[in-house]
Amino acid sequence: MITNSVAMLQKARAEHYAVPAFNVNNLEWGKELLRAAEKLQSPVILQVTGGAAQYMGSFRLAYDLLVDLHEAMHITVPVAIHLDHGNYHQALETIGVGFTSVMFDGAKLPLAENLAKTNDLRTVTSQHQISLEAEVGTIGGEEDGLIANGEIAAIPDAVQMAQAGVDMLAVGIGNIHGQYPADWKGLNFAHLQKIDEAIFAATGKRLPLVLHGGSGIDDDQIRRAIELGIAKINVNTEGQLAFHDGIRKYVLADKDLEGKNFDPRIFLTAGSDQLEAMCEDRIRVFGSAGKA
Repeated sequence: MITNSVAMLQKARAEHYAVPAFNVNNLEWGKELLRAAEKLQSPVILQVTGGAAQYMGSFRLAYDLLVDLHEAMHITVPVAIHLDHGNYHQALETIGVGFTSVMFDGAKLPLAENLAKTNDLRTVTSQHQISLEAEVGTIGGEEDGLIANGEIAAIPDAVQMAQAGVDMLAVGIGNIHGQYPADWKGLNFAHLQKIDEAIFAATGKRLPLVLHGGSGIDDDQIRRAIELGIAKINVNTEGQLAFHDGIRKYVLADKDLEGKNFDPRIFLTAGSDQLEAMCEDRIRVFGSAGKA
């Protein structure tokens, strides 16, 4: 069932697990992510960035690919097709294409502009029953060519964004995109708890919070973050590393030189298999297995 992210994230928040939000980079990724989710009966959010859409051809092509895969593979679990780290214009474009969920990343903008554009998009997404994610406090590292040093989200900013009526909110709590350095200090759980409590005090609701840069965070920290309100966890780099590792091992073992293993339908399977295994592992750690 292709749907928006609202019900799946509210359920995750209430039952203390997180929905995996996997980035899609090509056909193989879409297929393996859906296969893992169906196998473990987990709801899943399939994310497309502007860079991935450009690589695949367009947001329209990416959307059609995922919809066609969903139908061909007879997927029964809830699936949201989500814009990841989109600007205002990309959000409007993907709404027009048919995406069921969008993230407007206005974290680098002045708060007033971030709020104004979020409010505009809230009006549009509400009309089309599309879920809306916003962000306060830029996430560290690099995502699709966008580089941020990372920061801790200001609590008043998070409260104002929650009051704008978003369905989920990405907050900076020390997390970064890409691979985590050896001297990384870890997630700031005390600040995450303060954000959650402040939003609840202002709105009376436990808003699903989003952890970007979920790749490479220690499993114990992941579980603790979920306990404190994280209901959606983004995973991209971990998938890239798994896919690359599978293909690299295949090549170094000269498997690609055997028979017709140079055929991309065979060659890429080494990466796809390892990607699927990574997805299954993250689903289990996030606690979403069997929650479809």
